[in-house]
Order: sequence, then structure tokens, then C-alpha cells
Amino acid sequence: MLDHLHLITDAELKPSKILRFVNGITSRRVIDHLKKHGHNSSLQKLRHEDKERRYRYSLWDHNNNVFSIASEDMFMQKVNYIHQNPVRAGLVEKAEDYRWSSVRIWQRRPLQDEPLMMDIGQIA
Repeated sequence: MLDHLHLITDAELKPSKILRFVNGITSRRVIDHLKKHGHNSSLQKLRHEDKERRYRYSLWDHNNNVFSIASEDMFMQKVNYIHQNPVRAGLVEKAEDYRWSSVRIWQRRPLQDEPLMMDIGQIA
């Protein structure tokens, strides 16, 4: 999605730690890209007052929507919701057309240069 992401994980780490890790990596890469290519107006939109950790830019809002998945039915409901999100947002007509979706992996029809590989055999 253009302004958020969904992640399902079975990690033993606390969700807050996973979010901090994912948010940190993506923020660093996006901000570095904007700086490198001189996208100053975009950087200004992300600019914040220096905080205790001395960062000047913030890519993410910090309102986490984290919850546990307690059943296979709930798991599949969340997977289907995530796959249909780009369709609901009007980005594509079919979920498998969204480049950053795992739906093709679930259909066992990955692209030649699939950006999101996972081992579906460990899930399905």
C-alpha cells in the first residue's frame, strides 16, 4: 500500500520490537533515497523537531494496530483482507496485479522477479 503495510508473523519477539525493526529499516531507506535524489519537498513533509534520539524525519505515525491471531479461520480472514487491500484502494483491479502482494505466492504463481518470496509450504 502507498501509506501503510500489513505484516503477519509468527516471531517470538514482541510486536513492538518487530514494528520498531521494520519501521526503522523502511524509514532509513526511504529517507536516504529522498536525500540522495534531492527530494527536498518530500523531506520537509517528514521533518519533525529534533527529539531525544536526534532524528529529524519521521516516516511513520506511531499508532500501531497489533493483535494476535487465534485461529486458522482468523488467519485466512486477515490474509484475504491484506490481499484485497490494494483492490479496495483502487490501485489495481485484481489482487495479483499489485506488485507488493503475496497473493501470487499463495496462488503458487510467482512472478519471474517476485519481490516477496516466502515458503508457502510452511503455512498451507
